[in-house]
Amino acid sequence: MCTRILWNTNGLAVLVGRTMDWPESTDPVLTVFPQGLKRDGGKLVGHTVAGDNPLKWTSRFGSLVTTIYGGGTVDGLNERGLGAHMLYLDETDLGPGDPNKPALQIALWIQYLLDSAETVAEALDLLDTFQLVMVEMRGFRATVHVALEDASGDSAIIEYVDGERRVHHERKYTVMTNEPAFDEQLRLLEQQVQKVRSLGHDQPSSEVPLPGNVNAVDRFQRAAYFSALLPKPANERQAVAGILAVTRNASVPFGAPYRTGRFDVYNTEYRTVCDLTDKRYFFELATSPNLLWTELDRFDLSPGAPVMALNPDSIDLAGDVSGQFAQVEAPF
Repeated sequence: MCTRILWNTNGLAVLVGRTMDWPESTDPVLTVFPQGLKRDGGKLVGHTVAGDNPLKWTSRFGSLVTTIYGGGTVDGLNERGLGAHMLYLDETDLGPGDPNKPALQIALWIQYLLDSAETVAEALDLLDTFQLVMVEMRGFRATVHVALEDASGDSAIIEYVDGERRVHHERKYTVMTNEPAFDEQLRLLEQQVQKVRSLGHDQPSSEVPLPGNVNAVDRFQRAAYFSALLPKPANERQAVAGILAVTRNASVPFGAPYRTGRFDVYNTEYRTVCDLTDKRYFFELATSPNLLWTELDRFDLSPGAPVMALNPDSIDLAGDVSGQFAQVEAPF
């Protein structure tokens, strides 16, 4: 499932935290892509999935991302400070395809935006230049929506519902989870605010009743409440600690009940924080006690530079792991 929380008001750095909640390992790999990579948006793990007119491009910007199942990008930032995150949305409906537009398989959606845009506004301008194609990975349909933010603090949520694209583009859109769709989440949040006020709670306090379960609506409302109360940080360490605290609060513990159906539990697999100001990427695997981070500026991102990767699933990894990446073949 997942939660995304943007903190663009602290005056020090634009930070965004996210949880990755899923019923099994997504085989996450931290990957650094340089400029100048040639991409084929019609391929998924070597197989053609997007017809005869795939979107093809060459990466304009280098990026640091987390890949999913070796077939796409689910989270990350680029060298210009654009961040992007894919979260699950069961309501996703891409609608009929447009044969006049090149096709992009949906697992490469945010990688294309990170490769090609400096800002949220630039990324949104690209949306009309391609059509998305739904794919399956490990038996799961990639019904996702996307959150974008940049180093200026701008923010956007992009969804496809009932066959139509919906874009919510304002700095104030800082929290995102899963179903229902974003406009309904905002309505439910306002409903909760009014309910709390009707009980006489005009100021934040430990007596304010907050939704406490692990469903997407409860997580959305808790994240909105606690992120609004974050104190002004004195330095980056405090800022990252602050956004991580809220992200952990919105996480799903092991064994927590989620919903009946194909899977009963969607625990948090990992958490990330993107520092879009200083180009740092923090990663915390839920099965490890250690926080890792990577400095994007320490990598050669020029055309022709190697793709570098690190499997974060090691108890021996902690702190700055930038020097522990190894050269690999580009996964896509």
